[in-house]
Amino acid sequence: MYDLLVVGAGPYGLSIASHAADAGLSLRVFGRPMASWRDNMPAGMFLKSEPWASNLSDPAGRWRLDAYCATRGTAARHGQPIPVEMFAGYGLWFARNAVPEVDERTVTRIAARPGFFEAVTEDGETVRARTVALAVGVLPFTEIPAALRALPRDLVTHSSHHGDLERFRGRDVTVIGGGQAALETAALLAEQGTRVRVLARAGRLGWNDVPPPWERPWWRSARSPHSGLGCGWRNWFYAERPGLYRRLPEPTRARIAATALGPAGAWWVRDRVEGSVEVLLGHEVTAARAVPGGVRLEVTGSGRVETEHVIAATGFRATRDRLGLLAPALRDSLAVVADGSPEVGRDFESSHPGLFLAGLVTAAGFGPAMRFVHGATFTAGTLVRGVRRRLRTGLPDAAIPAPGRRGAAQAVRG
Repeated sequence: MYDLLVVGAGPYGLSIASHAADAGLSLRVFGRPMASWRDNMPAGMFLKSEPWASNLSDPAGRWRLDAYCATRGTAARHGQPIPVEMFAGYGLWFARNAVPEVDERTVTRIAARPGFFEAVTEDGETVRARTVALAVGVLPFTEIPAALRALPRDLVTHSSHHGDLERFRGRDVTVIGGGQAALETAALLAEQGTRVRVLARAGRLGWNDVPPPWERPWWRSARSPHSGLGCGWRNWFYAERPGLYRRLPEPTRARIAATALGPAGAWWVRDRVEGSVEVLLGHEVTAARAVPGGVRLEVTGSGRVETEHVIAATGFRATRDRLGLLAPALRDSLAVVADGSPEVGRDFESSHPGLFLAGLVTAAGFGPAMRFVHGATFTAGTLVRGVRRRLRTGLPDAAIPAPGRRGAAQAVRG
C-alpha cells in the first residue's frame, strides 16, 4: 500500500512526484514522461511562456530549465522562445534527476475502496494507494466544435493530435481557431508547402507584444511587473497568487477562467502568418459534411469552404465527465463548479477525500496559471501538503461513493 499514486508524468505530475519524494512519502508514478510534449507537438514549435516561467518544480530548485540548458551548451534567455524539443528534453532530464523511477505503463482505471484507492494498469496489474494525484494534462479534454464531431478522424483532427505535420505536405488544410495553437500550426503548414487557411470567429487576431527587457527602470516594473503569465498586475495576481485567487467568489472565478488570457498569437509567430497564411475573420463553421476529396464546411461570412482536412485548434474543456479513467461511481460522485469541472479545495483535494487533481482541470478553482507550466510550482507544494494532511486524518467511510449516485460525495473537505 503506497501513500500516494501519481498518475501522469508531465510537468505537473513530475513536479508533484519530486515534492512527494522529498517529503518522505512512499509513492508510485505512472505515465510516459513528457508524453504530450514529445508525441503531440510538431517539430518547429516553441513554448509561448518565457524560459524563466517554464520550470518544473523540485523543493530545492536545483533542476531548473536554465540549468538544463547550460548542460546543453546553450542559455535560457528572457525574450527568446524555447523549442518544444528542448523543453521535452528538459522534462526527461528532470525526471531522471528529481523524481523516483517512473513506470511508463498507462493507468486505465482508478476506483475508490474503503480506506484506499485501487488503480489498474494497461496490463492488468492492480496498485493500491491511500491517496491519488491525478495529473493527466490536457489530452483527455480536447474540444472539437459540434459541427465537426461527426466526421471521421481522417478528415477532422484536433491540433493536439499531431506530432508530425508531414502528412499534410502539398495538401489543402483549414485550421479552425484564432489562438497560438491555430496560428503556429498554420505557420508550420505553410512553411512546409501546405496550402492552408485559418478560420476564426473573432473580427481580428490578437497578438502578444514583445516582452519588455528583464532589467528595466524601477518605475516601469512598478507599473507593469513581469509575471509567469505576462506583464501587468492582473497577470501577476493570476500567476503568483493562485491561493488568493481561489478565495474570489465563484462567479468571479468562472468569469475570469472563461475570459482571461484569451486567444492570441505570440509575437514571434506574427511575421510567419501575416502575408503567408490566408486568414478568414468573423467566420464560424455551422455545418460540415464529407465530400469527394475532403470536407465541405458551411461557414458564416463566406458561405462555403472546401478543404481536404480540418484541424481544430479549438482548445480544451476540462469537465468531470471527461475523466474517463476514473471508475463511474467515483467520477460521478465528484462535486462540480459552474463550468462542469471538478470542485477542488484549498490544497487541490477533490470533493472525494484523498483524490487530488492537478493542472488544467483545476483552472476554475485556482485560475489561469493552471493552464501553464508555471502553475506546477504552486500546485506541487500545496498538493503534497494536502496529501500529508489527508494521510494524517485518513479516508472516512462516508467518502466511498455509492454506485449510480451522481454528485453524492460532498463532505470532508481538505
